[in-house]
Amino acid sequence: MTYGDSSSKPSLLERDSSQFDRGDISFIILAGAMAFFMIPGLAFLYSGLSRRKSALSLIMVVCASNTVCIVQWYLWGYSLAFSPTATNGFIGNFANFGLRNVLGGPSPGSPLIPELLYSFYQMEFACVTIGILVGAIAERGRLLPVMVFTFLWMTLVYCPLACWAWNVNGWGYKWGVLDFAGGGPVELGSGFGGLAYGWVLGRRKDKELINFRPHNVAMVNLGTFILWFGWLGFNGGCAYGANLRAIMAIWNSMLSPAFAGIVWCLLDYRLERKYSMVGFCSGSIAGLVATTAAAGYLQPWASVIMGIVSGVVCNYGTKVKFILGIDDAFDIFAAHAVGGIIGLLFNGIFASRSVIALDGVNVNVNGGWVDHNWRQLYIQFDYICAASGYTFAVTAIIAKAIDMIPGLQLRTTPEGESVGLDEVEIGEYANDYVEVRRHFYDLSALGEHKGDSSASDLFVSGDKNGSSNLRKSVHRLRLEDSTQETIHEKNVDTVIELQPTSECQ
Repeated sequence: MTYGDSSSKPSLLERDSSQFDRGDISFIILAGAMAFFMIPGLAFLYSGLSRRKSALSLIMVVCASNTVCIVQWYLWGYSLAFSPTATNGFIGNFANFGLRNVLGGPSPGSPLIPELLYSFYQMEFACVTIGILVGAIAERGRLLPVMVFTFLWMTLVYCPLACWAWNVNGWGYKWGVLDFAGGGPVELGSGFGGLAYGWVLGRRKDKELINFRPHNVAMVNLGTFILWFGWLGFNGGCAYGANLRAIMAIWNSMLSPAFAGIVWCLLDYRLERKYSMVGFCSGSIAGLVATTAAAGYLQPWASVIMGIVSGVVCNYGTKVKFILGIDDAFDIFAAHAVGGIIGLLFNGIFASRSVIALDGVNVNVNGGWVDHNWRQLYIQFDYICAASGYTFAVTAIIAKAIDMIPGLQLRTTPEGESVGLDEVEIGEYANDYVEVRRHFYDLSALGEHKGDSSASDLFVSGDKNGSSNLRKSVHRLRLEDSTQETIHEKNVDTVIELQPTSECQ
């Protein structure tokens, strides 16, 4: 949230660093570091959700996009988003190119911290946003084109969105849009941007969609809780000081994802009669997304309601990709676009003036319907429509334009898609592995199956392609004591020694 008119800030020679509380500065430095930690969280989440043969490529694309974003933000990203001398209301100018004249004056976001710190903190928001979006390449997108896309998208999409909501001269800011930590720039930007990129990229081949499931659910869980940890700094730091509003934002960032995770898990249970860890993680992320827009505006009881609503609506939002025929492999639209919409709309209804004033700075900002500010809901709705439509259209244009450039085709070859992006794009692999599993049609270790439960398949995949280099059907493989299966591994790449009983021979 932006505060004040930074055109009246003192010059660099007139600055007085003693005006900033060192506790506030330390808190925002820590919050920025926590937000940066969300990058590996995203990488692990996407890697775990993908097939094994493309697991490392997802880690690579998130990390590489982070570095490109840092370069763009340093050169002109911050200036285009927050330069106070631009008055068009749509995008900034180059007055702060290369962080020129960005040092010790009060920041455009709050008088509590210096502008240099503010620019760093806002950079982490940009990095997280593009990190979410690039998951749209899942298992079929090339690395180099998406890096070019990252630089252009940050310039033409993210910077305008940030300017609208947070620049003191942005049209959204002047109109009174309530967007605490990026419901528009971060969540709508990544959600609708990912949907548009996936649309241009095209669907994966049908055989790649058969029996698709995450290759490492433990990594999905690890990535989710790294994200949750980072989100506490992401949201809490948007109070721009160590104050009660920051604590309220952190509390809301605990309550909403907790309820959303429970609700999503129960919705999945009614279908499968299983408690899905992936479902729980998806729900928790949906709840966190909703808090991005609303954490610093709502009372805790409203966050509970928001968590329940986001868990339900985002769960059903996963059906949209089937209706549209767009291959959104990681449900970026359902979690981030739908969750961001929920958070922004909740601000129109439940935003509380008393919560906003807890930072001691924004003491005259009206809330939503709970404060009898009836116009706030349609302001939020119009902002959602503008941000969503602009993001989808411009993202699709950028992606299609890059795809038409020789050598920058967005999609890998059909052979590369079959072999896996780790092989054709990276040349390194997330892991070499030995896997023992039942026949394709066997669904449960408890004997609930469609096929012949007496047969198990051994897959040994340690070669570079991540493909099976040994496959045997083993019937009733047992030790001499007939109590358990065993595989003695001598060399993952070459030798697997089986010791069946005479009954199996």
